Amino acid sequence: MPEEDFLELKFRLFDGSDIGPFRYAPASTVAMLKERIVTEWPKDKKGGPKSANDIKLINAGKILENNKTIEQCRTPFGELPKGVITMHAVVQVSLTKAKTEKKIDEASKKNGCACTIL
Repeated sequence: MPEEDFLELKFRLFDGSDIGPFRYAPASTVAMLKERIVTEWPKDKKGGPKSANDIKLINAGKILENNKTIEQCRTPFGELPKGVITMHAVVQVSLTKAKTEKKIDEASKKNGCACTIL
């Protein structure tokens, strides 16, 4: 594949810092990008993803699907010259894990006692 066909991507995190930029072939899938984000996630940041399923990638206001390629997700901006494309990486814990944590939290509230001073 010619070198000019590769796309340069970086991933913006919740605090404004970036991961990357990295070069990817247009045939790379969104799932591959998410795996890379998990491995490159800064160890000093709290709330990092445990797996690729915990990440939502957003490009041009659209949440990208895992099975799509970069080329399919790319929004044409009037054929920009070679530049870095910034995608937003949002960590969102899966619903089953969140529900389990919520049940544990609710159970601890039921077992406690409360006093009211009038």
